Amino acid sequence: MRFILLLSFAGLAGCTQATGRYPSLLPRPIESTSLAEPERPVPVATPDAALDKRIAEIRGALDAGTKAFTAGAQDAEARIAVSRGLPQGSEAWLQAQVAMGQLAELRRPAVTALSDLDALATQRGVDGLPPYPALDAALADADRAASSQQARIDSLEAALGGTGR
Repeated sequence: MRFILLLSFAGLAGCTQATGRYPSLLPRPIESTSLAEPERPVPVATPDAALDKRIAEIRGALDAGTKAFTAGAQDAEARIAVSRGLPQGSEAWLQAQVAMGQLAELRRPAVTALSDLDALATQRGVDGLPPYPALDAALADADRAASSQQARIDSLEAALGGTGR
């Protein structure tokens, strides 16, 4: 029995020898490498006088168009209020319809400004130029103006649709 016990200890002793053939459990160099995107400097747009002038022109047209739209919306709202309770086809109802048609036309400067500014921003991207803060701000303003004007038209159309029924 002692012999078997000694033989088994001798067999186990062979398993404990360091041979260097087995991999270490320590982290490998590749495991400590970060896979995060490297920090890249943000490109800064250089001032562009021609672009600033064009943006100012578009903003001027947008502002003038917004004032005209606001006046037209107030007129349409007043005409819709007068036509409330009257049947469709009445004179007041027809005047409200005409005012709504004019209002859709008065929205054109906002849509044009949005389209022009979007084209300028797209062209900068195509040319590989960095974003231009003044252009981005003007584009956001034009988008807000066009969206709020469409919402106002939708609201007035809903009010006009509810008259005379």
